[in-house]
Amino acid sequence: MLEGRSFVVPRSFSSSCQPESEWLYMNYRLDIANSKRPLENGGDDGPQHRKCSKLLCSCQRAESAQTWREQSNEQQRHSGESSDSSSLIHHIGRDNSISCLIRCSRSDYGAISLLNKSFRELVRSGELYKLRRQNGVIEHWVYFSCALLEWEAYDPIRQRWINLPRMASNECFMCSDKESLAVGTELLVFGREMTSHVIFRYSLLTNSWSSGMRMNAPRCLFGSASLGEMAILAGGCDSDGRILNFAELYNSETQTWELLPNMNKPRKMCSGVFMDGKFYVIGGIGGSDSKLLTCGEEYNLETRTWTEIPNMSPGRSGANRGVEMPATAEAPPLVAVVNNELFAADYADMEVRKYDKVRKLWFTVGRLPERVASLNGWGLAFRACGERLIVIGGPRSSGEGYIELNSWVPSEGPPQWNLLARKRSGNFVYNCAVMGC
Repeated sequence: MLEGRSFVVPRSFSSSCQPESEWLYMNYRLDIANSKRPLENGGDDGPQHRKCSKLLCSCQRAESAQTWREQSNEQQRHSGESSDSSSLIHHIGRDNSISCLIRCSRSDYGAISLLNKSFRELVRSGELYKLRRQNGVIEHWVYFSCALLEWEAYDPIRQRWINLPRMASNECFMCSDKESLAVGTELLVFGREMTSHVIFRYSLLTNSWSSGMRMNAPRCLFGSASLGEMAILAGGCDSDGRILNFAELYNSETQTWELLPNMNKPRKMCSGVFMDGKFYVIGGIGGSDSKLLTCGEEYNLETRTWTEIPNMSPGRSGANRGVEMPATAEAPPLVAVVNNELFAADYADMEVRKYDKVRKLWFTVGRLPERVASLNGWGLAFRACGERLIVIGGPRSSGEGYIELNSWVPSEGPPQWNLLARKRSGNFVYNCAVMGC
């Protein structure tokens, strides 16, 4: 992350940990991995870098967005321009302007869009996020829902909560099973309305919800995962309850769905991850007797083929489970991938397990945070968030409770959980997704 450099943005608010209904912006030092090069070719010591450095120094002296706006307007007047400049920051040109902007925190894009029409159109077009992805500039926010139509996000860098607009839906959707998936700059929420499936789409670019999108084969209770602007959904069941072996690929840039070859086994209530550039669907319920599946399947995007992998599910057996429960009583496998390593949360034994890709077996690496609670795995979120694993849950008693976000960086050794944030909540976590852009 733009190591050793600082960005100054409007100091309009005194605290970065207050609940918010709009984007907030404040002083911030951002480190972005693998992002030392300007947008165009050239080394750090070239003229492009020197121009970028001068811009950053100028930005550090700015006291507010109004000051920056006035300076931009003054530059335009001196250059004979009466409207927004297509070069964005006039003295360095459009390409160098964008090279600097993609290295700003995405929390700042709301303030940047207020500068003038050109900045606003640039932010809303999604071009900055596409270029960020191409240059390895990625920030991860955690999105989750603890109420039926309400979503909020947590920015672990700024350490603040953001309230999303409330979803507009009917009572049937509120009571249906829902899945969620973050892909590109979108958050997708899948559910049912009366006799059909429905998808609600939240856009980070417009900060609004929309509906009307449909898969080729609508379904629920599927496994899914995203990689950049691409996502794959596999398995699930249709409106008649039939378990499916269908899979689809979604492209968030074109908002299009593409049917993929069918899996070897139909399955529902499964989980999905991307690892080593391939998509994996893990566990679930399938077969004529609707029993637990211990196998997984690997989808190779280049050869467009599925390969079955025995014993890839982390399993649901444990000393604390007691009598055997129906397969549908437990949550789908709680799995996540960090640095192409697959981890699982065993809610019953409160353990973190890791998958050995060579020997194709699971082994325990440590404990989950002691204060997380769940109902047979439901209400507990286990997600990858950049270089770290995130566990979202919390203690509950007498109808009260808390939502706690704990993180661990696997590359630093055995699990040592750090409490990122905590807030009071009377509900479990219904849905959770991590958006990296």
